[in-house]
Amino acid sequence: MTSLHAHPTTLFVNAAQTITCAGPGRARRGIEMQAAGVHAGLGVAVQGDRIVATASDDALRRQIPNAAEVDCQRGLLAPGFVDSHTHAVFGAARFSEHELRATGVPYMEIARRGGGIHSSVRDLRARSDEELYALAGPRLARIAAGGVTTIEIKSGYGLTPHDELRTLRVIARLAAEGPMRVVATCLAAHEIPLEYRERTDGRAAWIETITRDIFPQVASEGLATFADIFCEPGVFNAEETRLVLNAGKPLGLRPKMHADELHDGGAAALGVELGAVSVDHLAAVSPAGVAALAASDTVATVLPATMLFLGTGRQAPVRALMEAGAAVALASDFNPGTSPLQAFPLVLTLAVSELRMSAAEAWVAATVNGAAALGLAGETGQLAPGYKADIAVHAVEDYRALPYWFGERLCIGSWRGGRACHVTG
Repeated sequence: MTSLHAHPTTLFVNAAQTITCAGPGRARRGIEMQAAGVHAGLGVAVQGDRIVATASDDALRRQIPNAAEVDCQRGLLAPGFVDSHTHAVFGAARFSEHELRATGVPYMEIARRGGGIHSSVRDLRARSDEELYALAGPRLARIAAGGVTTIEIKSGYGLTPHDELRTLRVIARLAAEGPMRVVATCLAAHEIPLEYRERTDGRAAWIETITRDIFPQVASEGLATFADIFCEPGVFNAEETRLVLNAGKPLGLRPKMHADELHDGGAAALGVELGAVSVDHLAAVSPAGVAALAASDTVATVLPATMLFLGTGRQAPVRALMEAGAAVALASDFNPGTSPLQAFPLVLTLAVSELRMSAAEAWVAATVNGAAALGLAGETGQLAPGYKADIAVHAVEDYRALPYWFGERLCIGSWRGGRACHVTG
């Protein structure tokens, strides 16, 4: 690489292939998801934090003489990935649950025994803010090393007003000091805290705590863009979901949902009704849910690594979603219990091998549509003039090679707004 730092004007040149995902600044659907914009000999000019031109290398050099250059080393020049669903702030890993599932103990039974989310809750509550920050920082660096330039991070392992707010403050610090763009989501409705489950009025009391105590403080401090909820039989039901998400809207917390992950509870259609920016998981979504998503602006975010790691043997019906006309995004669901994945390109591999997406569809789902799932499709997710210079270079000569060489670390460098997130060598 020529340089590790931003320059007033920089040309990204000498790429064997460039995939731009250029097009409208909104979620792509149907046949649009196949239009990934693959070019040979295309370079990108960056001025400040924005892309100002895309053209052949020679044309860019004539247009902007004496600019600094980043040598793409005959690799793939691409938009940075947008990982629109993670739980990256947590304490300890949960190795034992991986083995428990291998013996046939299901996810919800592990949770009933006090494991799962509750295990991470106990752990997070015992850690300081500095510990949480120190653990999360290297994780984000490893994620950036896979070509991710924008990441969403949820709270949800605190489950008290104090611990939810301090988690979101740690996320805000990561956003201010870390390499990537970080979008925060308040997931106080991740579970009913165990201490509330022991009360006869516990469910209603925790929902009131979220809506009357946590959300107003989150909004007052500007700590989150979204409010999320785990809408699943045994966790939060449809009416509780409606109460929580509607309470966040007047405070500026846009709705998101964990929906139809393990069982069909009609959550996808409910998310559409509530105007959710995205509904995520969807491994158990019904045909009615697919139809509702196809007729809406809500993004269907699928998380194939989660279903693989859980060993369920099933995945979200992505082809049905796309053929119906839904906008599909891909995300990692990085978390300590069900998707400890810090290598985002593996999500593309799973998209092709497990979800039967084409490589072009997977790229669009992981860039433009991931941005749409965060309300950022007009700002990032594509290499086009006017967009943020969120760029990655991979040591492959063909966009199809990145999902093909699964498990390899092939990202040469990534830049957020023209500034380096990760550069090798």
